[in-house]
Amino acid sequence: MQGGLKQMLSHGSVLKSAVLRHVRLGSGWRQLMFVRQETTLTARIEEHGFESTKISDILKGKGKGADGSWLWCTTDDTVYDAVKSMTQHNVGALVVVKSGENKSIAGIITERDYLRKIIVQGRSSKSTKVGDIMTEENKLITVTPETKVLKAMQLMTDNRIRHIPVIDQTGMIGMVSIGDVVRAVVGEHREELKRLNAFIQGGY
Repeated sequence: MQGGLKQMLSHGSVLKSAVLRHVRLGSGWRQLMFVRQETTLTARIEEHGFESTKISDILKGKGKGADGSWLWCTTDDTVYDAVKSMTQHNVGALVVVKSGENKSIAGIITERDYLRKIIVQGRSSKSTKVGDIMTEENKLITVTPETKVLKAMQLMTDNRIRHIPVIDQTGMIGMVSIGDVVRAVVGEHREELKRLNAFIQGGY
């Protein structure tokens, strides 16, 4: 999984280089024409970009409250209740807020935390508080709405995490998963392939 995602990260630049090589390999008048247009082609590629999609685009697509983006629990909730909420809403992580301060983020709790810190250690989920096993705020990896999707994917693969909170000046505004990011990258590359194919076929 990790290797596949890292390979995807480099796919865009490889494809772009291949198309430009294709353009350069033309002959006669076509070669001259394409050499003149190469700068224009590069500008068009950069304008659309393999890396133009931002986290804000994912959040818009998900919609407010979709896929558990706004689900949270408090530090005083039991791990059992947190896991139950994850199961009911079919999500793999919850944002943790400080009790009585719903806008103050304390951390994040994931399925991995439950498995490693409750199941493996033989602790009781009904007597253990979320605050005791969560990943604390000072260790959180976050992104902003303006973060490029490929950058978010790099952060997630490098840190081996599957969920990442989205923060702006006002605080927590959502959360995206590795699945959201992969779908966005695949969709972006699919659209880029269509544009490049249209250019090669004379569609521009």
